[in-house]
Formats: sequence, structure tokens, C-alpha cells
Amino acid sequence: MIALGELEFRKAFLILNYIGSKKLEEAIPSADWIRNLKDLAMVEFESEYLSWDCARTNLYHCHVSLDGNLRFEGPYLDKTRTHLQRVLGDDNVLTVKFAEDGYDWKSLPRSHYPPAYIKILKEGIPVGLRRYHFFMFKDGGKEAKKKEQNISSVKCIFVRMESKASLDENQEYLLSGKTIKEARSMFMHVHTLPNVTQYMARLSLILSKSVELEIDLADVTVQRIADIPCLDENGNCVYDKDGNLCIHTDGTGFISEDLALKCLKNVIHGSYHNKENTEVTSSNMLCPDAQFMEPPLLIQCRLFHNGSAAKGTLLLNKKLPRGTIQLRDSMIKVHPDPKSSISTNNSLEVVATSKRPRRASLSRNLIALLSCGGVPEDFFMDVLKNALEDAQSAFSNRRAALRVSLNCGSMDDLSAARMILSGIPLDETSVQNESFVTSKEEKKGLKGGKIPVNDCYYLMGTADPTGILEKGEVCIILDNGQISGKVLVYRHPGLHFGDIHLLNARYVKELEDFVGQAKFAIFFPCKGPRSLSDQMAGGDLDGDMYFVSRNSQLLHYFEESSERWASKSSPLSVSNKKLGELSDGELEEELHQLFLRSTFQPRSSIGVAAHSWMAMMDRYLTLEDGDPTEKAHLKENILRLIDIYYDALDAPKKSGEQIEVPEELRVKVFPHYMVKKKNSYKSTSILGKIFDFVESYGEEKFSQKEIQKLPCLKMHPRSGGIESEVEGTARETPERYEQCFKPQWKRKE
Repeated sequence: MIALGELEFRKAFLILNYIGSKKLEEAIPSADWIRNLKDLAMVEFESEYLSWDCARTNLYHCHVSLDGNLRFEGPYLDKTRTHLQRVLGDDNVLTVKFAEDGYDWKSLPRSHYPPAYIKILKEGIPVGLRRYHFFMFKDGGKEAKKKEQNISSVKCIFVRMESKASLDENQEYLLSGKTIKEARSMFMHVHTLPNVTQYMARLSLILSKSVELEIDLADVTVQRIADIPCLDENGNCVYDKDGNLCIHTDGTGFISEDLALKCLKNVIHGSYHNKENTEVTSSNMLCPDAQFMEPPLLIQCRLFHNGSAAKGTLLLNKKLPRGTIQLRDSMIKVHPDPKSSISTNNSLEVVATSKRPRRASLSRNLIALLSCGGVPEDFFMDVLKNALEDAQSAFSNRRAALRVSLNCGSMDDLSAARMILSGIPLDETSVQNESFVTSKEEKKGLKGGKIPVNDCYYLMGTADPTGILEKGEVCIILDNGQISGKVLVYRHPGLHFGDIHLLNARYVKELEDFVGQAKFAIFFPCKGPRSLSDQMAGGDLDGDMYFVSRNSQLLHYFEESSERWASKSSPLSVSNKKLGELSDGELEEELHQLFLRSTFQPRSSIGVAAHSWMAMMDRYLTLEDGDPTEKAHLKENILRLIDIYYDALDAPKKSGEQIEVPEELRVKVFPHYMVKKKNSYKSTSILGKIFDFVESYGEEKFSQKEIQKLPCLKMHPRSGGIESEVEGTARETPERYEQCFKPQWKRKE
């Protein structure tokens, strides 16, 4: 173990990765064997990666089995980085995942968890001569669960707190000599929050994937400004069911032009996408610096400043003095402790920027609500047929191939799009194979209602800084500037009949004084008794994306509902203990219990309510108009489910309260397109028809073509070509042939 501590950490971690669950002394012959690796270059030490000196993030993973055995994986290379990793360093952050299969969690009491897990949470994880301790956790969502079926989607983070490794002894480390509570306070003063649930929810802001804005916050003026309240017809402030002031500017502030110019455009999920792999236009190709001529109109960010933590969007404001940021009160999630002497790491982290939108797609929820609003089935079937033909033409039409490859770019890191843009023929083997994979994924999305529609976009929302927009009006800035006319606006995952709004987009000349020629956002009015964003599934302006449609057919057919969602449930109660009442040890124990509950006994009410809503909506769409009693009863249950669903979404961030779905609202039989293993029925609604049509669309049209050698490799051995050289090498020296080609096979695996 001492010899392992003499190695560079990446080398030591790779050795632990290779030995799996074995003990070090069982797998390694001697300490001298480890010391012999000290002077070996990383490329020679591990040939799987082409470059260890690149600027990518190193991710270190640890898997914990039910009996407490540890299995290390990594380091993996990633393009994105979090504020936590930037401050501490990649090798001081360990992502830990606890296995959950083989244990009957549902039948156990809520406080009964595997002893090995509790021990690891209390004592930490040894990695060589380093020890990592529990720091925080965050739910990774559905995507994380899909990747590893037997591992919880909750991502638990351990950080290095101590080390006896010789390489670490003479190096300064930010957390040396600190307690866990003090270490957390170096990012923000979370100890000022009222309860454990909010403590962990706000701390998770440092896990957002982001790009640090290269500015010195000591030279920046950070101002706090008041939110704009919602006023009734008598000019009185409006309050919600919890007694909080209703506001129009929830989560949005301002940034001066000089600071906004320092922010790169096209930041998505904390990663910069340049013109080569996102929006490729002729103007960008002709003028490489075109993207820097105007700053982004909106910046979704996290601001850590002198113990405070803020999240939301910053709107470009050319009227502000240089070096100024204005934060609304609603943006500040953690307030500084004036009594604290702990210095914090200040940083402005960019999560995303407003960007040119692609053509947006519908969803099952949106299709169901549009159908209730009078949009005929023929409209959906027509756009579905066009989408299927488009996906099929990706094998022969360059424009269609590029569009499909961009839509599915996250699958292959946009490699298919790069090949197409580089001029590689569509009938080339690799392009054909990538087209098959992306077209198949496109078809899968179409079955789930993800149908692209012309003149529809997703835009980031903010508040009107001019105060000119009236109730029911919006201002939308696209490629060619502000637009005028009727638009449909919706926010995912809205379930209420009134979550789709028919609004009037108007031109506001005074807005140019604030944003200049910056583009791509939707501005909501600051007038009326309730903000427009809140009326759409309880949305806000801290980075939420809004579906905007100018499609003439949708505008022609859709009839807006007069009903608007307003929660009828009682205020959420906060059952957590006050942070001020807990000692350091009690706080850690409360956080451990919160993590274990979130990981192994998660709330199922969100999924149950959403699935039950979909099943009831399917029935609602197929009911005949001649049975008003059943339809009214069904609608009443749907509205109850919507309240439960929205409350369940808010509970983890606000109160931690367990929201339950009543038994009478839990649907037992589901439409076939939801693909439940049992208890399903054949749906005749538009959603069922969409699923069946895509399912029946000729499989031969999406058949994968045989991969063949390129013509240049099909040379006869006697000609002395490439094939003869490779085969000759294989015949003469099989060991040399394997040595040359095996690393490539390994990389592909």
C-alpha cells in the first residue's frame, strides 16, 4: 500500500481498477513490481487512451456491493466539468454508486439498510493511502438508471479529506485539516438553510456541468434588486397558497454587455459547442469570428459569491455600467453568513446560453393536450408520415441525413454529422451504419410521440425589462429579429388542459436598447395577477425552455382552454429537523439517512401520477361526446392527478414531504403504447394510432446494410497491395500481428 502511494494517482487508480474486487496484496506480486511502474509514461502505462495530457476531465468511479466490497473503475475522460471538480481537482472527487439488486427494499422498515453501506457512509472509502468521505448526492434521473439497471440513479459524491501517500504529503490541499461541514461551507454557506432537504438540494448546485466565465469577481459589482410582484386589479400584491409573494421575474436578472461578451455562445449542459458541430450556416463559415460579434442574449448560470449561491438566467442589459451583475432576490438560494470566517471559492459558472433553436418536436403530453384543444388526428398523422419518410431518406439524401444525425447527435458525439459535413459519400460503409443507427433511434422517438413540426421551437424564457408587454402578450426574438402574430406557448411537462397558451407576439422597439441585436429568447410580460410562466406547469425563468409554435395549422385548429391550472392542494409541510438544532454528527447522520431513502426507497408518486394521467387521458380522448357524466368524472380525476404530480415535483426541493397517490387514482390497466409488460389494452386514441403506424412501417426500409471493405482494400494478394501486406504479416509473425492490431480492437470494445 505504501508503494501504491508513491505512484501518480491516476496510475494507482488504474491498478485498483484492474484488480477488481480483489485485495491489493492478493493481486500484486510485490511492492517492487509497483515501484517499477513509477517512471513509466501514462501512454505506455495504459494504451487504451490516445492522450493522457489532454484537457479533458478525469472521472473516478467506485461501485459498492451489498457486502461492502469495492470495485474501482476509470479514470474515464469527459468533456464537461463541475464547479466541485474545478475547485478540488478531478482526482479528489470520487463518484460512488451503491448496488441495489438482491435486496428486498420494499418489505423492510424505512430505517433498515445494509450495515456495510452505513459503515462506508460513516468511515469513508480508502483508495490506496487516501481516504474519501461522503460529501453530497444528486439524483441522476432516468438516463443514469437506463445505463446501469442494477445501480441506483442517485449519484453519491465522496471527496478526499485525508491522505498518507508520499506524493500528497508536500502538496497543499484545500480541504486539509477541515471537517466535512467546513468543507461544504467553502463552496457556500449552506448551514444558513432551514432544513436538511434544502441543505442537500442547494449544495447540489456545485454538481451542475458548467463552463467557468473567466472573470475576476473581485472586480465585478454584484447588486441585488427586487423582484416585480404580481398585482391584482386593485394594485394589491398577490400571494400563493404557502403565503409567498407571487412574482413575474422568478429566477432572472441582468448582466452588463462587457461581461456577457466574455461568455462563449452555444454552451449546452456545461459544454461549449462550436460552429463545427452545431449550427452550421454559410455566414459562420465565411466569418469565423461571427459568433463573437454579439453576446448571448440569455445566460443560464450559477453564481457563487462570498458564501452566497444564486441560480437563474442573466439577461443582456446594455444600459448597465461595465462590470455589473444584477441578481433578483428570487435567484439567491443560499444567503451568506455574516458571522462566518470561512473564505469561499467565488465563481460565475455558465450552464447554458440562448442559441439558435432547431425544429422542435411534439411529445405525448403535448399531443394529448392539442387533441383536447381540437387539433384533428389527420394533422398528427400527416406530420408523422413526413417524419418517417425523412428518416428513411437519410440513406440517400444528404440534407435529411444531416438533420437526422444532428437530432441524434448525443448518441455518437455528432460523428455522423461531421462525416457528412466533411463530404464523405452517403454510401460509405461507416456513414451507412451510422445512418441506420440514428434512423432507428429516430423511429423509436416517433413511436413515443416525438414528432418534429415545422415552425416550432424551444426558447429560453425571461421577463420583459421594458414593462411594455401587456397581459397575454409576449416578445419573441428569432434569427431575423422580433416576430409578430399569434403563437402557441407550452412548457414541458405540462399536463393541464390550460397549460397551452394562445398568445400574441408583438414588436417592442424599446427592447433593443437593452439587448441590441442579440437573439433567441421569449419575453413574458410583468403585468397581471399571475406570471405567464407559472401558469404553465409552475414554470419559472431560471433557464426553463418553452415550446413556441407559429405553425399555421396548429394555430388554425387549436382552441385555447379557459381553465388555468391553480393548485388546490394544501400547503406542503416541512417535517425535517431544523439545521440549527443538529450537532455536526447528527447532521451527517441525517444526510446519510436522506441519501439512503432517496436511493433505495425513492418516491414513486411522480411516475405513478404521470402514468395514471396518461392512461386516463387516453380514455378521455376516446370517450364519445354522448356520455357527459363519465367524461366529467374522468376529468375530475385527471385534475386531481395533475395537482398531485406538480406537488410531487416540487416536494424534493421545498419540503421533502412524501406525496402519495390515492389508491382510487392509481390506474391498473394501461394503453398498449405505454409498453407495460402486463395489464394493457389496445388503444384507439391518436397516441395509439401513432404507435401502431410507426410499428407497422416497413422494417425493410430500416434494414441494416452489410458492411463491406472499401474498394481500395480489395486488392489481390499478388498485387502487393494493402491486403497482401497485412495478411503476409499475419502469416509470418502472428505475435507481431496481434501486437499491432489488438490495441485497436480493445479501444473499440
